[in-house]
Amino acid sequence: MPTTSGNELSGSSDAARRGSGGKRLPEPGSRGRTTIADGVVEKIAGLAAKDVLGVHAMGGGLSRTFGAVRDRVPGSGKSNVTRGVKAEVGEVQTAIDLEIVIDYGVSISDVARAVRENVVSAVERMTGLEVVEVNIAVSDVKLPDEEEEEPEPRIQ
Repeated sequence: MPTTSGNELSGSSDAARRGSGGKRLPEPGSRGRTTIADGVVEKIAGLAAKDVLGVHAMGGGLSRTFGAVRDRVPGSGKSNVTRGVKAEVGEVQTAIDLEIVIDYGVSISDVARAVRENVVSAVERMTGLEVVEVNIAVSDVKLPDEEEEEPEPRIQ
């Protein structure tokens, strides 16, 4: 009984992996290049940061106010997931800056550590990029008796 290799069973052969002139081609999964936009990393990082207990919101006061107005405009289309997030993406590495508002009473250092761990894990798992740094700026603390910052409606 003749033996067969895995390549023959899958329908590919060594000859099929050779290009013109008999030169061996790389595996199909490594042919070509994948680029990841800054916005993709920003969305992943923003969602990962918001998942951490103690993070009340993303972005500073002004960006949150403009975001709340934009969210009320029908068809604005842009989500607030990337509010307070900036990413610089290279070929194999990325650096991320976050601006967050934390809840009153939580340890800022513990929340920042948890945010870094969650963001690094999510971005590296989903993109394969090495996260070289996650810089966090805590721009505000949400007090228990504060109302949410929402602009007054113009029409009653």
